[in-house]
Amino acid sequence: MEASEYIAYLLSEAGKSSCVRSGKVLQISHDEVNRFLVNSDFMGKDLFERAKGALILTGGVLSVDDTVIDKPYSNPAAAELVGFFWSGLHHQSVKGINLLVLNYTDTAGMSLPVNWRVYRYSDHKTKNDYFREMVNEVLIWGLRPAWVTADSWYSSIVNLKFLRNKEVGFLVGLEKDRLISTVPHRYEPVGAATIPSEGLYTHLKGFDFVKVFRTVDTEDHERYYALHGNAQYPTMRVDRALFKALKQQHWRIEQAFRAIKQLVHAGHFFVRLTTAIQTHLYCVLRALQRLILWAKDEVIRSVYQLHDQLFLQAQRQFIRNFA
Repeated sequence: MEASEYIAYLLSEAGKSSCVRSGKVLQISHDEVNRFLVNSDFMGKDLFERAKGALILTGGVLSVDDTVIDKPYSNPAAAELVGFFWSGLHHQSVKGINLLVLNYTDTAGMSLPVNWRVYRYSDHKTKNDYFREMVNEVLIWGLRPAWVTADSWYSSIVNLKFLRNKEVGFLVGLEKDRLISTVPHRYEPVGAATIPSEGLYTHLKGFDFVKVFRTVDTEDHERYYALHGNAQYPTMRVDRALFKALKQQHWRIEQAFRAIKQLVHAGHFFVRLTTAIQTHLYCVLRALQRLILWAKDEVIRSVYQLHDQLFLQAQRQFIRNFA
């Protein structure tokens, strides 16, 4: 069995995915599907190699985020990758698998996942460790982003200094208790500061000067962000237009997570072994790449249109025969 067959199955399956179901569709034994999942060894570079030909590798925006794939009925004692992770969707810790992704949006607007990790307790690493590893890897592989975007989880001083040393600009979320100073040696929480619409040029404690921006959503939730410039856009020069553009680019990774859960069965698998789960999730990300490229080439109108296109004729034929 080839990865391309499993990816095509994920793209075309309308119901719940499983080894038994995929074996039936592909006309092979479910044991053969299971062997493919268990014996494959796909890494982050495999995902990057599949994406790089469709991307402008210089000057884009590299975004990091993670998502929890809910597995409420799985036993963490029987599946190494299953644990309890904080979920932004549920606003609490839930049982599942934590998938970390780097998503790159190039200067022409093409946006694809380019690196990934699955959180594993036995690695004895934090999500921030994985983040720095993944960024180092894509830089080694030839990606040259101008900007990196991340939420407040990834805004530690260690991460910010790491990005500055890589000579990329960044936009990161800030918790309201992070300390800033516009007067030497006098700090206040960012949530207590007066932040004008065009941003506040200030010193972030432990780091450097940044431009801080504030947003308020429709439910009056305040959020804070730190924007640090690069060689082309020094921090003093960055403005709200750039902030809004980078924030919008970061939203692409949220869209990617929604798509893999809704369209290509990120959470629909019944395997427990670490390699099997990792193979499934690699194929899920490859399936997303394929949907995005098909939409770009106008094979489908959008990533959400494939299933309609696949099943429309069959459904019409069934109705004609039934009537």
